[in-house]
Amino acid sequence: MIRKFFSTIILSCIFVWNTGVAQDKGLIDKVVAVVGSEMILYSDIESGIAQMRMQGVVSDKDIHCKVLENLLLQKLLLAQARIDSLSASNEDIDREVDRRLQRNMSILGGEKATEEYFGKPIFQLKRELREPIRESILTQKMEMKLRQDIPITPSEVEKAFKKIPADSLPIMPTQYVLRQVVVHPPANNAKFDVREKLLELRERIIKGEKFSTLAIMYSEDPGSARRGGELGMTTAQQYAKAFADAASVLKPEQVSSIVETEFGFHIIQMIQKESNDMWNVRHILIKPKYTTEDRSVAFKQLDSVSNLVKNGNITFEQAARQFSQDTKTKANGGLMVNEYNLSSSRFEKDQLLPADYAVLKDMKEGDISIPFETRDRLGNTEYKIIQLVRLIPSHTANLEDDYFEIQQLAKQQRQQAAFEQWIKQKQAAAFIRIDKEYQHCSFESDGWIK
Repeated sequence: MIRKFFSTIILSCIFVWNTGVAQDKGLIDKVVAVVGSEMILYSDIESGIAQMRMQGVVSDKDIHCKVLENLLLQKLLLAQARIDSLSASNEDIDREVDRRLQRNMSILGGEKATEEYFGKPIFQLKRELREPIRESILTQKMEMKLRQDIPITPSEVEKAFKKIPADSLPIMPTQYVLRQVVVHPPANNAKFDVREKLLELRERIIKGEKFSTLAIMYSEDPGSARRGGELGMTTAQQYAKAFADAASVLKPEQVSSIVETEFGFHIIQMIQKESNDMWNVRHILIKPKYTTEDRSVAFKQLDSVSNLVKNGNITFEQAARQFSQDTKTKANGGLMVNEYNLSSSRFEKDQLLPADYAVLKDMKEGDISIPFETRDRLGNTEYKIIQLVRLIPSHTANLEDDYFEIQQLAKQQRQQAAFEQWIKQKQAAAFIRIDKEYQHCSFESDGWIK
């Protein structure tokens, strides 16, 4: 239980800046806990709560206690990291400082807004972030070290499975294992048409028409089109590299040349720029449109591949390696990997692209689909055939069909038990003192208050 809160709050969210939250409220900062030689200040807790609220985490009446327990655990891990001589490189620290600062600037609305929020210039915030980030990296490394190399044997997996009451076994949904051969449509004419359209729109903007009006009318990015193409103040790292490179050199109101990314083709207008990697822009996105002739060419190619497999000339796996244009699955013989669980090739219905499931739902194991048109996760048109390798009907979890899932669950339980045992041992051996104001806390681990 303690692990879940620790990960989501300490490692992912809290910056642990001593930003003077307590002082700003007219309160005197004080030490609320000591772990070994490490102190936890009231302002540390307030800073953590402020950061959570900024990120939309709803606090409750026990939030001070929860944040304090996370900080106590962080200090235990940090002390052990120092004993074990773990280190954090300057490169890793700099990278994480930049990542977290940019995330805050995106949330708060830019560099100036961030400086106003914290009451300090960016260079000072960066300097103050370095030590907390170094400690955060060390605690992560220490926890990973404690959790790794805990093997689990097949017999232990079986024992763990048998301990689960029959009425508590999960119901596994219907799952599918698929291979695919993907063909991208001939793009020259379609790309030429898109470029012509964007050149026309760019010319209209330069002659005086509003970029925002044209974005509402023509942009194929539904999220931003209704806002006149505006994307909001954020960092360059949030965008595809070609898009970021083009936007970073623009001046306010300037419009870019045509930019191609994996999402399609764009023109970009700078709205407000705080630095070369922090700005607010508008864009118009248009994707290539393919003709009936383009579709026919792709379908004929896929029909030929399908016939080779059906006639026994090659296997579907060999066909994928030889003919598929999808770089993610080609080398795997077309085997599709679940993007929601990269260690699995099984898909539930809701994890499949709608067009894939529409074709798949009436197929039997071993069947090869007819060629069909679909869109990838970025919304780009592609054509494919799929083979249903395996259909696993909905069932109560069992070792034969769901060994990997049960093995992972058993391993996580064993890692968690080992981690919690380590915490208890360290609590017993460490000097820990907590201010009486927090001794009422119902901590998830009962070894903090002695």
